[in-house]
Amino acid sequence: MFTGIVRELGAVEALEDSTSGVRLRVRAPETAAGAAVGDSVSVNGVCLTAVAADDGVLAFDAVPETLRRSSLGRLAAGARVNVEPALRAGEPLGGHFVQGHVDGVGRVRRADAEGLEIEAGGEILRYCVEKGSIAVEGVSLTIAALGESSFTVALVPHTREVTTLGAVAQGDEVNLEADVLAKHVERLLQR
Repeated sequence: MFTGIVRELGAVEALEDSTSGVRLRVRAPETAAGAAVGDSVSVNGVCLTAVAADDGVLAFDAVPETLRRSSLGRLAAGARVNVEPALRAGEPLGGHFVQGHVDGVGRVRRADAEGLEIEAGGEILRYCVEKGSIAVEGVSLTIAALGESSFTVALVPHTREVTTLGAVAQGDEVNLEADVLAKHVERLLQR
């Protein structure tokens, strides 16, 4: 479980093919210092299991399911990524409940001084409500407006500075996770 409050900007050191998908190596010294093999870490909103944590670098194995549902497989060495260690008991919940289970990839339609407009599929938009929560690249955000095929989020200067969202441009792909509470309500109402 995560909060969507990014703790560190990491840098991709390598993305290498493996027999089970890809091995992703991320330089994130602060997170790596407190991580152990088996720990969950959010990388651009994707919950990954650390398979190594050495000298400021975390390694993860991303399986085909993860690569299909996210943009992780399109990262390249040097790319900046949002990193958040898993929430620990007693820590404040500053964002919203984020699982790190990416629902899909959206595309930035507009990036301006106010924020981002993101195109998303119906499988994500059906869980979106104005003033509701959504995770974009692992960042907990509030939906400012909702359209037929997109939603808009405002970005405060602090978020632009400490996450990758400050460098997002029109046409970029972003990982999206809808609010898990909306998914559970839908499931309950279907019964």
